[in-house]
Amino acid sequence: MLQVCLNGSRSRAECPHLPVKAAEMAVSAREAVAAGAVDIHLHPKGPNGQDTLEATAVAAAVSAVRAAVPGIPIGVTTGAWAVPDPYVRVAQVRSWTVLPDHASVNWHEDGADEVAQALLDRGIGVEAGVYSGTDAAERFLGWSGARRVLRVLAEVTETTPREALRAAAGLLEELRTSAAPTLLHGEDAAAWPVLRLAASRGLQARIGLEDVLHLRNGEAAADNASLVREAHGIIHDGA
Repeated sequence: MLQVCLNGSRSRAECPHLPVKAAEMAVSAREAVAAGAVDIHLHPKGPNGQDTLEATAVAAAVSAVRAAVPGIPIGVTTGAWAVPDPYVRVAQVRSWTVLPDHASVNWHEDGADEVAQALLDRGIGVEAGVYSGTDAAERFLGWSGARRVLRVLAEVTETTPREALRAAAGLLEELRTSAAPTLLHGEDAAAWPVLRLAASRGLQARIGLEDVLHLRNGEAAADNASLVREAHGIIHDGA
């Protein structure tokens, strides 16, 4: 399974062609699916271009993308950087009027259990975000609902390729008792080496402008579709 991560918490200052508005996300999602993505992760943005969990922004983003790629699962973030107070995050999840198919919950953040339960209560799949270099794996595996998640996002935060591959191996070992499918991914300079590792182990993978702004050859990626096309070749053709 190859997921595209359309934008992340990045800004236009980092990437001038980052899809920020709902209509832009819809176009980017359509192109990425045509290039080989089969699942979508996005960060709804407010008028200021910052990540938000506010119901109107979530509805606009999810509705636009769903219309562009009917039948493709769509997920959103619940990151604490968007809403630091976990009680407010839970309240906002419960206020959503248009529901994504899944949402990521970062297990090193306070309130992860409560946010995940709010998602499950609404019939939204949970992607359990487990960051390397944190105690998230232990916290997640100790949660009573760990067997109910859609997948585990094994998120490698080290950006030097050699360190990232070492961290990825350690993180996968920590998660060895998890019953859920694992999606392994890295970021920046480590994104491509970690994606190759995921492919070699038969794990789910993701790529997109949230994770990396360059192709393997160092050339700036024109869009999410170009990243997905290259990742699809690695996964399916060994390119």
